[in-house]
Amino acid sequence: MLTLILRRIGIMLLTMLAMSFSVFVALETNPDGIALKARGQFSTMTSRASWLVEEGYYVYVTKDDTAGQESEKAKGRVLYEIGAKGDMLVVHPPGEGVTYPQNRIADMLDAEYAILEPVRVALLTRYGRWLARFAVGDFGQSYRFKVPVSDVLWGRVANTGILAGLVLLLMIPLSLFLGVMAGIREGSIQDRAFSLISIVTTSIPEFASAVLFVAIFTFWLDWLPGTSSMISGFEWNQMIMPVSVLVLYSSGYIARITRASMAEVMRSSFIRTALLKGLPYRQVIIRHAMRNALITPVTVIMLQIPWLLSGVIVVEYFFAYKGFGSLLWEAANNTDPYLIEACAMVAVVVVVVTQLIADIIYTYINPRIRFQ
Repeated sequence: MLTLILRRIGIMLLTMLAMSFSVFVALETNPDGIALKARGQFSTMTSRASWLVEEGYYVYVTKDDTAGQESEKAKGRVLYEIGAKGDMLVVHPPGEGVTYPQNRIADMLDAEYAILEPVRVALLTRYGRWLARFAVGDFGQSYRFKVPVSDVLWGRVANTGILAGLVLLLMIPLSLFLGVMAGIREGSIQDRAFSLISIVTTSIPEFASAVLFVAIFTFWLDWLPGTSSMISGFEWNQMIMPVSVLVLYSSGYIARITRASMAEVMRSSFIRTALLKGLPYRQVIIRHAMRNALITPVTVIMLQIPWLLSGVIVVEYFFAYKGFGSLLWEAANNTDPYLIEACAMVAVVVVVVTQLIADIIYTYINPRIRFQ
Protein backbone atom coordinates (compact mmCIF):
# COMPACT_ATOMS: atom_id res chain seq x y z
CA MET A 1 0.00 0.00 0.00
CA LEU A 2 2.85 2.35 0.79
CA THR A 3 4.34 1.66 -2.63
CA LEU A 4 0.99 2.49 -4.22
CA ILE A 5 0.76 5.80 -2.36
CA LEU A 6 4.33 6.80 -3.25
CA ARG A 7 3.76 5.89 -6.89
CA ARG A 8 0.58 7.94 -6.99
CA ILE A 9 2.37 10.91 -5.44
CA GLY A 10 5.05 10.65 -8.12
CA ILE A 11 2.38 10.53 -10.83
CA MET A 12 0.70 13.55 -9.25
CA LEU A 13 3.92 15.56 -9.36
CA LEU A 14 4.60 14.61 -12.99
CA THR A 15 1.00 15.40 -13.95
CA MET A 16 1.18 18.77 -12.24
CA LEU A 17 4.44 19.54 -14.03
CA ALA A 18 3.03 18.63 -17.45
CA MET A 19 -0.22 20.49 -16.81
CA SER A 20 1.52 23.58 -15.51
CA PHE A 21 3.79 23.75 -18.54
CA SER A 22 0.86 23.26 -20.94
CA VAL A 23 -1.19 26.00 -19.27
CA PHE A 24 1.84 28.29 -19.09
CA VAL A 25 2.59 27.87 -22.81
CA ALA A 26 -1.05 28.43 -23.74
CA LEU A 27 -1.17 31.68 -21.76
CA GLU A 28 2.19 32.86 -23.08
CA THR A 29 0.92 33.08 -26.66
CA ASN A 30 -0.22 36.66 -26.06
CA PRO A 31 2.15 38.41 -23.67
CA ASP A 32 1.04 41.83 -24.87
CA GLY A 33 -2.46 41.02 -23.73
CA ILE A 34 -1.10 39.93 -20.37
CA ALA A 35 0.83 43.19 -20.09
CA LEU A 36 -2.41 45.05 -20.74
CA LYS A 37 -4.15 43.10 -17.96
CA ALA A 38 -1.22 43.60 -15.61
CA ARG A 39 -0.89 47.36 -16.06
CA GLY A 40 -4.57 48.12 -16.57
CA GLN A 41 -6.84 49.07 -19.43
CA PHE A 42 -5.78 52.72 -19.40
CA SER A 43 -2.05 52.13 -18.99
CA THR A 44 0.40 53.76 -21.35
CA MET A 45 2.45 51.89 -23.88
CA THR A 46 5.57 52.86 -21.94
CA SER A 47 4.22 51.21 -18.81
CA ARG A 48 3.39 48.03 -20.68
CA ALA A 49 6.79 47.98 -22.37
CA SER A 50 8.49 48.31 -18.99
CA TRP A 51 6.43 45.40 -17.68
CA LEU A 52 7.49 43.24 -20.64
CA VAL A 53 11.10 44.01 -19.82
CA GLU A 54 10.61 43.25 -16.12
CA GLU A 55 8.97 39.91 -16.89
CA GLY A 56 11.76 38.87 -19.25
CA TYR A 57 9.92 38.96 -22.56
CA TYR A 58 12.82 41.00 -23.95
CA VAL A 59 15.82 42.89 -22.65
CA TYR A 60 17.52 46.03 -23.87
CA VAL A 61 20.91 47.69 -23.72
CA THR A 62 21.81 51.38 -23.58
CA LYS A 63 24.53 53.37 -25.33
CA ASP A 64 27.15 52.20 -22.84
CA ASP A 65 26.48 48.57 -23.77
CA THR A 66 26.96 48.88 -27.54
CA ALA A 67 30.43 47.38 -27.30
CA GLY A 68 28.87 44.04 -26.35
CA GLN A 69 26.86 43.62 -29.53
CA GLU A 70 29.01 40.90 -31.02
CA SER A 71 29.12 38.88 -27.80
CA GLU A 72 25.36 39.04 -27.51
CA LYS A 73 24.96 37.83 -31.07
CA ALA A 74 27.40 35.03 -30.36
CA LYS A 75 25.14 33.85 -27.53
CA GLY A 76 22.32 33.28 -29.98
CA ARG A 77 20.36 36.42 -29.21
CA VAL A 78 18.93 38.69 -31.86
CA LEU A 79 20.05 42.32 -31.65
CA TYR A 80 17.60 44.90 -32.94
CA GLU A 81 18.80 48.42 -33.63
CA ILE A 82 15.92 50.81 -33.12
CA GLY A 83 17.72 54.13 -33.08
CA ALA A 84 18.49 56.37 -36.04
CA LYS A 85 16.91 54.21 -38.73
CA GLY A 86 13.56 54.20 -36.95
CA ASP A 87 13.10 50.46 -37.27
CA MET A 88 10.15 49.00 -35.40
CA LEU A 89 10.97 46.59 -32.55
CA VAL A 90 9.12 43.30 -32.43
CA VAL A 91 8.57 42.67 -28.72
CA HIS A 92 6.23 39.69 -29.05
CA PRO A 93 8.34 36.48 -29.05
CA PRO A 94 6.72 34.86 -32.17
CA GLY A 95 8.04 36.05 -35.51
CA GLU A 96 4.77 37.71 -36.48
CA GLY A 97 4.60 39.51 -33.15
CA VAL A 98 3.13 42.84 -32.24
CA THR A 99 4.94 45.96 -33.44
CA TYR A 100 4.85 49.57 -32.32
CA PRO A 101 5.01 51.76 -35.46
CA GLN A 102 4.38 55.11 -33.78
CA ASN A 103 6.09 54.89 -30.38
CA ARG A 104 9.37 53.05 -30.52
CA ILE A 105 10.41 51.06 -27.47
CA ALA A 106 13.85 52.68 -27.61
CA ASP A 107 12.32 56.13 -27.11
CA MET A 108 10.27 54.89 -24.18
CA LEU A 109 13.09 53.11 -22.40
CA ASP A 110 15.98 55.43 -23.37
CA ALA A 111 17.72 52.60 -25.22
CA GLU A 112 19.29 52.43 -28.65
CA TYR A 113 19.39 48.66 -28.85
CA ALA A 114 17.02 45.93 -27.74
CA ILE A 115 17.89 42.27 -27.40
CA LEU A 116 15.08 39.84 -28.09
CA GLU A 117 15.52 36.42 -26.56
CA PRO A 118 14.80 33.35 -28.70
CA VAL A 119 11.29 32.03 -28.08
CA ARG A 120 12.29 28.79 -26.38
CA VAL A 121 14.91 30.39 -24.15
CA ALA A 122 12.61 33.18 -23.01
CA LEU A 123 9.69 30.79 -22.42
CA LEU A 124 11.71 28.28 -20.42
CA THR A 125 13.32 31.05 -18.40
CA ARG A 126 9.96 32.53 -17.41
CA TYR A 127 8.49 29.09 -16.73
CA GLY A 128 11.41 28.16 -14.50
CA ARG A 129 11.06 31.42 -12.60
CA TRP A 130 7.33 30.86 -12.13
CA LEU A 131 7.80 27.21 -11.11
CA ALA A 132 10.40 28.14 -8.48
CA ARG A 133 8.00 30.68 -6.94
CA PHE A 134 5.11 28.21 -7.10
CA ALA A 135 7.12 25.53 -5.27
CA VAL A 136 7.47 27.79 -2.23
CA GLY A 137 3.82 28.85 -2.22
CA ASP A 138 4.16 32.10 -4.15
CA PHE A 139 1.50 31.83 -6.87
CA GLY A 140 2.04 35.32 -8.20
CA GLN A 141 -0.14 38.39 -8.36
CA SER A 142 -3.73 38.29 -9.54
CA TYR A 143 -4.33 40.93 -12.19
CA ARG A 144 -8.08 40.64 -11.71
CA PHE A 145 -8.18 41.17 -7.92
CA LYS A 146 -4.91 43.14 -7.53
CA VAL A 147 -3.81 40.93 -4.62
CA PRO A 148 -1.65 37.80 -4.30
CA VAL A 149 -3.33 34.74 -5.78
CA SER A 150 -3.14 32.82 -2.50
CA ASP A 151 -5.23 35.50 -0.78
CA VAL A 152 -8.11 34.74 -3.12
CA LEU A 153 -7.60 31.08 -3.96
CA TRP A 154 -7.78 29.27 -0.63
CA GLY A 155 -10.90 31.03 0.58
CA ARG A 156 -12.73 30.12 -2.62
CA VAL A 157 -11.50 26.51 -2.41
CA ALA A 158 -12.83 26.31 1.15
CA ASN A 159 -16.23 27.64 0.06
CA THR A 160 -16.50 25.04 -2.68
CA GLY A 161 -15.32 22.41 -0.21
CA ILE A 162 -18.29 23.22 2.01
CA LEU A 163 -20.66 23.03 -0.95
CA ALA A 164 -19.16 19.78 -2.24
CA GLY A 165 -19.19 18.20 1.23
CA LEU A 166 -22.90 18.89 1.68
CA VAL A 167 -23.65 17.57 -1.81
CA LEU A 168 -21.71 14.34 -1.21
CA LEU A 169 -23.31 13.89 2.21
CA LEU A 170 -26.75 13.79 0.58
CA MET A 171 -25.91 12.43 -2.86
CA ILE A 172 -24.04 9.26 -1.87
CA PRO A 173 -26.70 7.60 0.35
CA LEU A 174 -29.56 8.76 -1.88
CA SER A 175 -28.01 7.54 -5.14
CA LEU A 176 -26.83 4.23 -3.65
CA PHE A 177 -30.27 3.59 -2.15
CA LEU A 178 -32.03 4.23 -5.47
CA GLY A 179 -29.52 2.15 -7.41
CA VAL A 180 -29.56 -0.81 -5.04
CA MET A 181 -33.36 -0.86 -4.77
CA ALA A 182 -33.65 -0.81 -8.55
CA GLY A 183 -30.94 -3.41 -9.15
CA ILE A 184 -32.03 -6.11 -6.68
CA ARG A 185 -35.29 -6.65 -8.58
CA GLU A 186 -34.34 -6.10 -12.21
CA GLY A 187 -37.33 -5.61 -14.48
CA SER A 188 -39.87 -5.18 -11.65
CA ILE A 189 -42.15 -2.21 -11.07
CA GLN A 190 -39.78 -1.14 -8.29
CA ASP A 191 -36.86 -1.16 -10.74
CA ARG A 192 -38.76 0.82 -13.36
CA ALA A 193 -40.01 3.40 -10.84
CA PHE A 194 -36.58 4.13 -9.36
CA SER A 195 -34.98 4.07 -12.81
CA LEU A 196 -37.54 6.57 -14.09
CA ILE A 197 -36.77 8.92 -11.19
CA SER A 198 -33.05 8.63 -11.90
CA ILE A 199 -33.43 9.27 -15.63
CA VAL A 200 -35.68 12.29 -15.12
CA THR A 201 -33.36 13.95 -12.60
CA THR A 202 -30.28 13.31 -14.76
CA SER A 203 -31.92 14.67 -17.90
CA ILE A 204 -32.59 18.07 -16.31
CA PRO A 205 -29.46 20.28 -16.60
CA GLU A 206 -28.33 22.36 -13.66
CA PHE A 207 -29.29 25.73 -15.12
CA ALA A 208 -32.84 24.51 -15.82
CA SER A 209 -33.38 23.06 -12.35
CA ALA A 210 -31.83 26.18 -10.79
CA VAL A 211 -34.32 28.40 -12.61
CA LEU A 212 -37.17 26.07 -11.61
CA PHE A 213 -36.15 26.03 -7.95
CA VAL A 214 -35.83 29.81 -7.80
CA ALA A 215 -39.23 30.24 -9.47
CA ILE A 216 -40.90 27.92 -6.96
CA PHE A 217 -39.11 28.48 -3.65
CA THR A 218 -38.13 32.13 -4.05
CA PHE A 219 -40.71 33.92 -6.17
CA TRP A 220 -43.76 31.74 -5.57
CA LEU A 221 -43.46 30.36 -2.01
CA ASP A 222 -40.92 32.91 -0.75
CA TRP A 223 -39.23 30.30 1.43
CA LEU A 224 -35.59 30.60 0.39
CA PRO A 225 -33.28 33.36 -0.87
CA GLY A 226 -32.55 33.33 -4.58
CA THR A 227 -28.81 33.91 -4.18
CA SER A 228 -26.02 32.45 -2.06
CA SER A 229 -23.63 35.39 -1.99
CA MET A 230 -23.20 35.22 1.83
CA ILE A 231 -22.92 39.00 2.06
CA SER A 232 -23.80 39.04 5.77
CA GLY A 233 -21.76 35.94 6.60
CA PHE A 234 -22.43 32.24 6.27
CA GLU A 235 -26.13 31.32 6.28
CA TRP A 236 -27.37 27.75 6.00
CA ASN A 237 -30.57 28.67 4.20
CA GLN A 238 -28.53 30.09 1.32
CA MET A 239 -26.91 26.66 0.80
CA ILE A 240 -30.17 24.79 0.30
CA MET A 241 -30.78 25.79 -3.32
CA PRO A 242 -27.32 25.16 -4.83
CA VAL A 243 -26.95 21.91 -2.89
CA SER A 244 -30.39 20.72 -4.02
CA VAL A 245 -29.63 21.49 -7.66
CA LEU A 246 -26.36 19.56 -7.60
CA VAL A 247 -27.80 16.62 -5.68
CA LEU A 248 -30.76 16.39 -8.04
CA TYR A 249 -28.52 16.34 -11.11
CA SER A 250 -25.76 13.98 -9.97
CA SER A 251 -27.74 11.48 -7.88
CA GLY A 252 -29.62 10.08 -10.84
CA TYR A 253 -26.45 9.36 -12.79
CA ILE A 254 -24.76 7.53 -9.92
CA ALA A 255 -28.01 5.67 -9.19
CA ARG A 256 -28.10 4.37 -12.77
CA ILE A 257 -24.49 3.21 -12.52
CA THR A 258 -25.21 1.50 -9.19
CA ARG A 259 -28.34 -0.11 -10.59
CA ALA A 260 -26.48 -1.62 -13.56
CA SER A 261 -23.68 -2.93 -11.35
CA MET A 262 -26.10 -4.33 -8.78
CA ALA A 263 -28.23 -6.07 -11.41
CA GLU A 264 -25.14 -7.74 -12.84
CA VAL A 265 -24.02 -9.00 -9.42
CA MET A 266 -27.51 -10.30 -8.59
CA ARG A 267 -27.28 -12.58 -11.65
CA SER A 268 -24.00 -14.07 -10.43
CA SER A 269 -23.79 -17.73 -9.41
CA PHE A 270 -22.48 -17.03 -5.91
CA ILE A 271 -25.58 -14.94 -5.12
CA ARG A 272 -27.87 -17.76 -6.25
CA THR A 273 -25.81 -20.24 -4.20
CA ALA A 274 -26.06 -18.06 -1.09
CA LEU A 275 -29.83 -17.80 -1.47
CA LEU A 276 -30.21 -21.56 -2.06
CA LYS A 277 -28.23 -22.26 1.11
CA GLY A 278 -30.87 -20.36 3.04
CA LEU A 279 -28.96 -17.23 3.98
CA PRO A 280 -31.23 -14.30 4.90
CA TYR A 281 -32.00 -12.16 1.88
CA ARG A 282 -30.95 -8.95 3.65
CA GLN A 283 -27.59 -10.49 4.58
CA VAL A 284 -26.98 -11.63 1.02
CA ILE A 285 -27.70 -8.16 -0.33
CA ILE A 286 -25.65 -6.21 2.20
CA ARG A 287 -22.67 -8.49 2.80
CA HIS A 288 -22.25 -10.11 -0.60
CA ALA A 289 -24.06 -8.31 -3.41
CA MET A 290 -23.42 -4.69 -2.41
CA ARG A 291 -19.76 -5.29 -1.62
CA ASN A 292 -19.10 -6.53 -5.14
CA ALA A 293 -21.39 -4.01 -6.81
CA LEU A 294 -19.85 -0.90 -5.23
CA ILE A 295 -16.56 -0.90 -7.15
CA THR A 296 -17.94 0.91 -10.19
CA PRO A 297 -20.06 3.40 -8.18
CA VAL A 298 -17.02 4.26 -6.03
CA THR A 299 -15.11 5.16 -9.20
CA VAL A 300 -17.94 7.40 -10.38
CA ILE A 301 -18.36 9.03 -6.96
CA MET A 302 -14.65 9.84 -6.81
CA LEU A 303 -14.88 11.38 -10.27
CA GLN A 304 -17.71 13.57 -9.01
CA ILE A 305 -15.39 15.29 -6.51
CA PRO A 306 -13.23 17.02 -9.19
CA TRP A 307 -16.45 17.91 -10.99
CA LEU A 308 -17.82 19.46 -7.80
CA LEU A 309 -14.62 21.49 -7.50
CA SER A 310 -14.38 23.06 -10.94
CA GLY A 311 -17.38 21.81 -12.90
CA VAL A 312 -20.04 23.67 -10.92
CA ILE A 313 -19.36 27.01 -12.59
CA VAL A 314 -22.95 27.31 -13.79
CA VAL A 315 -24.45 26.71 -10.35
CA GLU A 316 -22.02 28.95 -8.49
CA TYR A 317 -22.39 31.75 -10.99
CA PHE A 318 -26.19 31.43 -11.07
CA PHE A 319 -26.50 31.67 -7.28
CA ALA A 320 -23.62 34.20 -6.94
CA TYR A 321 -21.77 31.74 -4.72
CA LYS A 322 -18.13 32.73 -4.19
CA GLY A 323 -16.53 29.37 -4.81
CA PHE A 324 -13.73 27.82 -6.82
CA GLY A 325 -15.83 27.38 -9.95
CA SER A 326 -16.85 31.02 -10.13
CA LEU A 327 -13.23 32.02 -9.41
CA LEU A 328 -12.04 29.92 -12.34
CA TRP A 329 -14.62 31.57 -14.58
CA GLU A 330 -13.52 35.04 -13.49
CA ALA A 331 -9.87 34.16 -14.05
CA ALA A 332 -10.54 32.84 -17.56
CA ASN A 333 -12.89 35.68 -18.46
CA ASN A 334 -10.32 38.29 -17.40
CA THR A 335 -7.25 36.43 -18.72
CA ASP A 336 -5.59 36.29 -15.32
CA PRO A 337 -2.65 33.95 -16.07
CA TYR A 338 -1.26 33.32 -12.58
CA LEU A 339 -4.72 32.73 -11.15
CA ILE A 340 -5.59 30.30 -13.97
CA GLU A 341 -2.33 28.41 -13.43
CA ALA A 342 -2.94 28.12 -9.68
CA CYS A 343 -6.52 26.91 -10.24
CA ALA A 344 -5.28 24.32 -12.72
CA MET A 345 -2.77 23.00 -10.18
CA VAL A 346 -5.43 22.71 -7.48
CA ALA A 347 -7.70 20.81 -9.88
CA VAL A 348 -4.89 18.38 -10.79
CA VAL A 349 -4.13 17.70 -7.11
CA VAL A 350 -7.80 16.99 -6.38
CA VAL A 351 -8.10 14.60 -9.34
CA VAL A 352 -5.01 12.58 -8.44
CA VAL A 353 -5.78 12.47 -4.71
CA THR A 354 -9.36 11.30 -5.27
CA GLN A 355 -8.15 8.53 -7.57
CA LEU A 356 -5.65 7.46 -4.91
CA ILE A 357 -8.47 7.30 -2.36
CA ALA A 358 -10.54 5.26 -4.82
CA ASP A 359 -7.70 2.76 -5.27
CA ILE A 360 -7.39 2.35 -1.50
CA ILE A 361 -11.15 1.84 -1.13
CA TYR A 362 -11.04 -0.86 -3.84
CA THR A 363 -8.68 -2.98 -1.75
CA TYR A 364 -11.06 -2.86 1.22
CA ILE A 365 -14.21 -3.54 -0.79
CA ASN A 366 -12.68 -6.45 -2.68
CA PRO A 367 -9.55 -8.02 -1.09
CA ARG A 368 -8.81 -9.81 -4.38
CA ILE A 369 -7.80 -6.46 -5.90
CA ARG A 370 -4.10 -5.80 -5.50
CA PHE A 371 -2.07 -3.03 -7.10
CA GLN A 372 1.38 -4.25 -8.08
